[in-house]
Amino acid sequence: MTRFPSSRRSRARRLPAAVTITMLLLISAGLMLPGSATAAGPDAGEPGYWMVASPTTAVGELADDLNKRGYDVMEGLSRDGAPILATAAQAQRLRRDGLSVRYTGPLYQPVPVSVQAAAGTYYGGYHTAAAHETHNQQVVTAHPELAVLKTIGQSWLKTQNRGGHDIQALCITKITTGDCALSTAGSKPKFTLMAQMHARELATGELAYMWIDYLVANYGKVAAVTKLMDTTELWVIPIANPDGVDIVSSNATRPVSQRKNAHDNGCSGTGLGVDLNRNSSYHWDVNQGTKCTETYPGASAASEPETRAIQSFLASIYRDTKPAADFSAATTATTGTFLTLHSYAELNIYPYGWTNSLAPNNTDLKTIATNMAKSNRYTVVHGDGGLNYFAPGATDDWIYGTLGVPGYTIEVGPSSSSCSGFFPAYSCMASFWSLNLPAFMTLGTAAAKPYPTGS
Repeated sequence: MTRFPSSRRSRARRLPAAVTITMLLLISAGLMLPGSATAAGPDAGEPGYWMVASPTTAVGELADDLNKRGYDVMEGLSRDGAPILATAAQAQRLRRDGLSVRYTGPLYQPVPVSVQAAAGTYYGGYHTAAAHETHNQQVVTAHPELAVLKTIGQSWLKTQNRGGHDIQALCITKITTGDCALSTAGSKPKFTLMAQMHARELATGELAYMWIDYLVANYGKVAAVTKLMDTTELWVIPIANPDGVDIVSSNATRPVSQRKNAHDNGCSGTGLGVDLNRNSSYHWDVNQGTKCTETYPGASAASEPETRAIQSFLASIYRDTKPAADFSAATTATTGTFLTLHSYAELNIYPYGWTNSLAPNNTDLKTIATNMAKSNRYTVVHGDGGLNYFAPGATDDWIYGTLGVPGYTIEVGPSSSSCSGFFPAYSCMASFWSLNLPAFMTLGTAAAKPYPTGS
């Protein structure tokens, strides 16, 4: 997700046994993983993870400066320095500036030669945007009594008649009259899970895909799933940034590190686009980044069609129960929950993310995040998370600050091992799924009455 100092945020932890052999091979080859104490550097043009430190500048100020200079600053700021994604040549330039720069691991994990790429997949098994669309249609065709597919908007390229995609949302529930309408009048509370807003965060879209399959496959078989689907509309936006995912998946074995959407802005490479998670109309901040930086918030609040589509959709299904003032509480009559998936750093984040001041529903918001942590064991944080960075213009703050609906971010994946970074080995998905499925169920169940105390 990459949230930065004084204007950003994102996070860090774990390793499944399935990748132990891969780790040992990497270590024996001198390629220690992100977060390692030492590691061999990559070739000059090869991107990798680095830790940058300064003898005279605090970590937060250093990361802010690096971002302003166009470096790709990562999540998980620590006392050791500011983590960045950069080439060896870029790292050398920083050393010439008098900074300490230590290589911590590769961007890419090996894709075993034994893995045969299935149609519509890349990098060992992750699904393309087109494959998600096919999957969505297959689900509603196979389960018309359980799923409805909606088009909620268009990607930037599609608005320009240059290809692109519709943005899709699935509604999964035991369908009765009035269900899955784009209306606040429905009788069932809603839980929405949204993924891959930042295109390079591969694990998030895959978790959405798995959540969809889990629900429709287990209705009538698993009591907790059946109860949830009988009483709640479970909405899923599996790919919030499909143009960006097309860029990422354009190289099947070495995905492109595209974070933003595909909006032409005169920048080359992954400088292209707008950061959709800084583009919401709630506390949008022009100072988040310049055009070619990773956190560029766009020319104005909600400037992007993807942002407008998502905000319009959410406003159409959730009742507004919160006064406009930032620190006026949503009422105890509020229903619904919202989750946006990002990676990486093993965090459960709750509002607000633009300030360290407590949200007016802080007690209830934190209780839900703490209940999520009982299963995924991620750290529960808000504001800058003690790491000196905020995220104005983010979607989770928008839905709470605007509508009163509790909005959460889960940062999936650790800060070290082959399961860390934006491009974890596909074998890591089993661990990510087992950790986070109960957290998804927690949020779905909480949708009926998220603010029991109103405090």
